[in-house]
Amino acid sequence: MISLRRPSPALVISCLALAFALGGTSFAAIQALPNNSVGTSQLKNSAVTSAKVKNRSLLRVDFASGQLPAGPRGPAGPAGPAGPAGPAGPTGPAGLSALERVDTTSDNNSVSPKTQATTCPTGKRLVGGGVRLNPLLNALAVQQSYPDNDNVYRATVREVTATATNWSITVFAVCANAS
Repeated sequence: MISLRRPSPALVISCLALAFALGGTSFAAIQALPNNSVGTSQLKNSAVTSAKVKNRSLLRVDFASGQLPAGPRGPAGPAGPAGPAGPAGPTGPAGLSALERVDTTSDNNSVSPKTQATTCPTGKRLVGGGVRLNPLLNALAVQQSYPDNDNVYRATVREVTATATNWSITVFAVCANAS
């Protein structure tokens, strides 16, 4: 059996001295430093590391702008109330008025080609036009259909295959007062 010996007085004194030395500094730190007395100015650079900070103990306000990544975008909020009506804008141009369709028909015979022009009434401008075949024959083809100037529409039709059937063309112009 193992017998325990009494510790020597030197060992007891050295252990007591060690306990007082370690406990005394802790006691002095607790008594000498009041709460919130150590701040940024008392800390050396790099004295506080990630390992020394308790997880989830810091808040967003503890970080400078741009140091934390943005979280996911939240859902869209409800639509706000409609704002007040803005001031009325300036009056725009008058645009088109007094729209009118004018047409002229060529001679009704079998002469090819036929060219016909239709002119808008004085003071009105051409805004569109076209040509119609009378009667519609497979032997005829529109060769040209175009606005000749600001108030004349012109078309030319010719026979693709010679025909003895009489035919004519009607050229129409869409005219209006334009400002």
